[in-house]
Amino acid sequence: MLRAGSTGSQPVPSALVTGQGLHVRGVSKSFGPLEALAPLDLDVEPGELVTLLGPSGCGKTTLLRIVAGLESATTGVVTVGGGTPSAARSTKQIGFVPQSPALLPWRTVEANAGLLPDVNRGANPGPMPDVSSLLEQVGLAEFRDASPRELSGGMQQRVALVRAFALGAPFLLMDEPFAALDEITRSDMRHLLAELCEPMAVGVLFVTHSLAEAVFLSDRIVVMSASPGRIIADISVVLPRPREQSLLTAPEFMELKRQCLELIRQVTLNAFQQQNKAG
Repeated sequence: MLRAGSTGSQPVPSALVTGQGLHVRGVSKSFGPLEALAPLDLDVEPGELVTLLGPSGCGKTTLLRIVAGLESATTGVVTVGGGTPSAARSTKQIGFVPQSPALLPWRTVEANAGLLPDVNRGANPGPMPDVSSLLEQVGLAEFRDASPRELSGGMQQRVALVRAFALGAPFLLMDEPFAALDEITRSDMRHLLAELCEPMAVGVLFVTHSLAEAVFLSDRIVVMSASPGRIIADISVVLPRPREQSLLTAPEFMELKRQCLELIRQVTLNAFQQQNKAG
């Protein structure tokens, strides 16, 4: 199913949204005179993987940082599990996976993977996933005592994934975590992420520029316009799970990629035409 149109025209509720989901209402962001995000609404439910897709500079990472509580919104509200992003972060209800693995060179693989549960142990949210089991699941059990410099880029990113899932947070925010990897490794990583997400029912807000990645991973794909970023389409990805590599050549997969590509092309064309008019 495809829902198109900006959500910024909808009325903004005066109160915070309650419930266990991740909710964005009327959020906009300006940096001085530059409007990076127009007012928009977005929901991510527990166990749902939603991908933000759009041209460079459309505000995807800015929105992710606002949801994480790392950046303040100019207008609007964000709730995570009924509370503020800051509260969710302090109680370890939300995790963040950046583009770089950001591993500590003086800690072993296992110590890096278990870093977040080790920090502020009093805030740990009840029973947490076992780090050793997660390392085994991603094929790194024999490297548990290795240092990050002994690992390839793909292996380092696997450690970063384990670190995020070991937190046991109900929501994860991922900012192009596979962008620096070669295509073969990137394909392996997206399959691994799908395997980790499905049994743990983690809600994920994922940023990527890859159409294949968006379709393969997502329950929904949210397409954004050029700056200022607006939501122009919300595409439901009705494909069977677990997702297998053979899905990449299935007709329904290719059709979803085509829909996304046409939307991105139209966004890019509209931005180019507006620039020409302004010039």
